[in-house]
Amino acid sequence: MRLHYSLTLLASAVLLWTGTSASPTPGHHVVHEKRSSPPPAWTKQERADGNMRLPLRIGLKQRNLHHADEFLDSVSNPKSSKYASYWTAEDVADMFAPSDESISSVKLWLLESGIPASRVSVSPSKSWISVVNATVSEAEALLQTEYYTYEHYFGKKHIACESYSIPGHLSAGEHIDLIMPTLHFDAKVVPGRDDLSKRDAQTVQAGAAKNVGKNSGFLPKQGAHLNPQSIISQLEHCDTQIVPNCLRALYTFPPGFTAHPGNSYGIVEYTPQAYVPADLDMFFANFSKKQVGQRPILASIDGGIVQQEAQSFGYNGESDLDIEYAMSLIYPQTVTLYQVGDEVEGASFNNFLDALDASYCAYEGGDDPSQDAAYPDPLPGGYKGAEDCGKFKATNVISTSYGYNEADLTPAYEVRQCHEYMKLGLQGVTVLYSSGDNGVAGNGDQCIGSDGNYNNGTSGRFNPSFPGGCPYVTSVGATQVPTGTNIVLSLATGTQPEVACETVIYSGGGFSNVFEVPSYQAAAVSHYLTTYPPPYTAAQYNNSGKARAFPDVSANGANYVVAIDGGFSLVYGTSASSPTFGSVVTLINEARLNIGKKPVGFLNPALYAHPWVMNDVTQGTNPGCGTPGFNATAGWDPVTGLGTPNYLKMLGLFLALP
Repeated sequence: MRLHYSLTLLASAVLLWTGTSASPTPGHHVVHEKRSSPPPAWTKQERADGNMRLPLRIGLKQRNLHHADEFLDSVSNPKSSKYASYWTAEDVADMFAPSDESISSVKLWLLESGIPASRVSVSPSKSWISVVNATVSEAEALLQTEYYTYEHYFGKKHIACESYSIPGHLSAGEHIDLIMPTLHFDAKVVPGRDDLSKRDAQTVQAGAAKNVGKNSGFLPKQGAHLNPQSIISQLEHCDTQIVPNCLRALYTFPPGFTAHPGNSYGIVEYTPQAYVPADLDMFFANFSKKQVGQRPILASIDGGIVQQEAQSFGYNGESDLDIEYAMSLIYPQTVTLYQVGDEVEGASFNNFLDALDASYCAYEGGDDPSQDAAYPDPLPGGYKGAEDCGKFKATNVISTSYGYNEADLTPAYEVRQCHEYMKLGLQGVTVLYSSGDNGVAGNGDQCIGSDGNYNNGTSGRFNPSFPGGCPYVTSVGATQVPTGTNIVLSLATGTQPEVACETVIYSGGGFSNVFEVPSYQAAAVSHYLTTYPPPYTAAQYNNSGKARAFPDVSANGANYVVAIDGGFSLVYGTSASSPTFGSVVTLINEARLNIGKKPVGFLNPALYAHPWVMNDVTQGTNPGCGTPGFNATAGWDPVTGLGTPNYLKMLGLFLALP
């Protein structure tokens, strides 16, 4: 399942990336990257001044990435003799660090191009090479390109090119990944900002915060407000309200009763999203009385704070939901809250990953300022501390309920980040991401038009999510208990009480336009496409049969009872599904640790090899883009994945593994 960028699959995206088949002979330049047009909202202006200075950086390719799947499979495939023999962070860094040959080859190219050695520097991680005080004229000659000034409609100006070339032996010889600044538009665009207390919560909910991407995140949807006296107390009513005991009954897991010191569960939130302490106590008073007064362990990343200045569903709904359910479901174990980014700048998934892995901060040229926050924050009121690189330890399970559209980002950006999830898997970390809340459509119900731009979602190409489409994460879709279903009777008679979620939200699912189908999933995807062929063409989705498909699993995502801003509300979304599934995995880790075994790590190979440990969901669809979407079927499907967790069966499987 080696990661790649597919030109055919990306033809409808805004950015078109190409390589070349030219002979990789030394000195012969070939096109390394190019784009067909600037990103939306940018307009090409005049040629850049040749004397202008550029912060020219050359990102080096890491070694041994072609063995990444083999390495990860060896520690996560239940048939492997090395199952759960996880690597250390040092092992990972050493294995994938760029080679000395890459460094020397690139330095020689620069020297032969007239760049003196005194102006060339190599980063401590050996991940990138910088040319000090490079001018536009030097960069144009070096890369055989032309730089222009581009202007954003907010007024921000940026220097970029439309394509660039490098010697063929460097491009094809696994030495250079990307060069910046070139066509990546690594420009920070910041419109005018109001004080936090004056911000419109709906703006946050629509995705203006950097952490959820350019269009929208998987922020949950709010339903009816509840009178506390109307909250259910009997499992027979889980069709109208979901409370912790409903989830325990659905997925056959008991309340926690031990707290192994080596067990840990992390929930990731992005400022200004924040939980309200009083909401936690209100929830615990109703569903977990021993936890009143308890709080998650705060891991503040890049100035992340649990802000209390602005309170509304848009600010507190996600965090309250995630933390209330995660804490109550795994008690007496604790939850670590990774609170990422300051109030002004926010943060991205890469900022979070930087905090876990110091080498990632600089890997392949470092973060992209057009998507990732830069710290110290230069904006007024921003966090002035240094960027957190490798400061925090990864928990055994990490759940994130946010996401981008895959088409929001460049393939290079996504592949770089996806490799980091692979590295976490090598270290025994389970990484869960919500699959999305709009069926086959993207955030905000947007689909991809024939011109490559987003439309209103009534038609067009399906819009898969990221990181849910990364083959090194476990993507979690959503189910629901249909109205009128008594789960007690269903469970007693062996009847599946859940279907794909079709209330308020639809389970995100589909096929990636960037990543290949991983080996662990290939048979399941082939069976679905052959046995239940979708009635769509390549104009609507990647029907090649060779694409990574998602979600992998699912959990309930409808009618959650959540305490928010002093009252109870019903909440919907895969934002609920991911932390619930993560809680089940954490309880399984607890049992393994208690008998001297290691956490389960990357789940997918074991689950696809043993689908019988999941509750198969065979009804429902995930509509979008003017279509019914895909169908839930017997076996894996791109609506609910392999199904929902069956704790007892999963526990039996994982306790039997080394």
